[in-house]
Amino acid sequence: MLDLDKLKTALPTQSWTQDPDIIAPHLTEWRDKYQGHTPLMLTPRNTAEVALAVKICAQHNIKIMPQGGNTGLVGGQTPMGEVLLSTRKMNKLRDLNAVNNSMIVEAGATLQSIHRAADTIERKFPLFLASQGSCTIGGNLSTNAGGNHVLKYGTTKDLVFGVEAVLASGEIYNGLTSLRKDNTGYDLSRLFLGAEGTLGIITAASLKLFPKPGYIQRAIVGVDNPTSAMALLGHCRAGDALSMFEVIPHIGFEAVVNNMPNQRDPFASPHPWYVLIDWDVETEELGAKLAQAKLANAVETGIIRDAVIAQNETQAAQILSIRENMSAGQKFLGGSIKFDITVPLQTIPEFIKTAGKKVETLIPGCRPVSFGHFGDGNIHYNIAQPYGMDKEKFLGKWQTVSEVIFDTVDAFGGSISAEHGIGTMKKEDLVRRADPVKLAMLKTIKVALDPQNIMNPRVMI
Repeated sequence: MLDLDKLKTALPTQSWTQDPDIIAPHLTEWRDKYQGHTPLMLTPRNTAEVALAVKICAQHNIKIMPQGGNTGLVGGQTPMGEVLLSTRKMNKLRDLNAVNNSMIVEAGATLQSIHRAADTIERKFPLFLASQGSCTIGGNLSTNAGGNHVLKYGTTKDLVFGVEAVLASGEIYNGLTSLRKDNTGYDLSRLFLGAEGTLGIITAASLKLFPKPGYIQRAIVGVDNPTSAMALLGHCRAGDALSMFEVIPHIGFEAVVNNMPNQRDPFASPHPWYVLIDWDVETEELGAKLAQAKLANAVETGIIRDAVIAQNETQAAQILSIRENMSAGQKFLGGSIKFDITVPLQTIPEFIKTAGKKVETLIPGCRPVSFGHFGDGNIHYNIAQPYGMDKEKFLGKWQTVSEVIFDTVDAFGGSISAEHGIGTMKKEDLVRRADPVKLAMLKTIKVALDPQNIMNPRVMI
């Protein structure tokens, strides 16, 4: 029996709740794949309250599951009896520095609010996700989120100077530096990036900002297949201007355009595959010239079928919304078995071909929906249920399909998790497939920092 009275007595009444109506939205992720339960939800308002709560939990061996915006996709934020600690009330902007191109913000700040803050000083925080209105920076850091701009700026761990975190003992680690050079020992802040809350709770972060481009030139292109898309990638590179290269198959494109509100097909006729492209440039004139030159060359060489170059911000937003609605649009295809994998860039077309043959043999009539960040090798390899097949029967094959897909990923020298983390969904897969030395090191670090295993105890390892 958990002794929760110590927590409720020590914390202000505004910083915890047992109201089932308030807690309910935090117990189910948006796909309804995971349904959790918790005896108590902590809602601390500052780092001191987090530290106090964790210290009490450590003293009484109470397990904790941290949660940010509840947008995760691998079960890493859904409590199954643990005390749930939500960081959403911790959303203050502590510092904004245009000279140093940095920002210090608390873990519960939404990604969208961070973009807005950066805008006020004409800077850019280059992490862009479809869930940016609800996901929080603490969750982004804990899962090392990727997004559409990894091609140019890297994953979330590349966009951080340091973090503040509460350890499993309740002690506060202060790594909120904005220094660009500091060789005083291990980079401890990076331990918490991608750790999924298993080593401590990130409470604030010092983020890297970048000069805001004068203009973003966007285009959408129709191609025949992934091989053509990869060839186009080479044509589109222009110094460091190329910032987004997203690929969508016709089945996914059609699901969005036909079912999501305020969508339209920018092309006169359909194409087998589509590519969304961004270039960061100084002026609209430079953007138009660059897009026309790069895409005209691709047309001449037969790489692309057609192209639409955005002429204004409204058209650019319309094009991007197709990609941003891919996850929601797939719901109209029925049940979907989803994978977030990465393979070496040059192998993407062959991987898609090989994986497609294998899943078709396993589930005849299934409909692969391979889309995502081709510019950095990350594919969201999803599989929609066959027409006429019972949804639950199809979803019941998830683990069997996982084995096939992950075996294929391994054969191509890839990773079973590109940007969504391990969570509980891929925990056993990691144990079976990880290099033994790596797995031993992960466990050693976990035991050293969390000997009682109170921090997200069911996640990752």
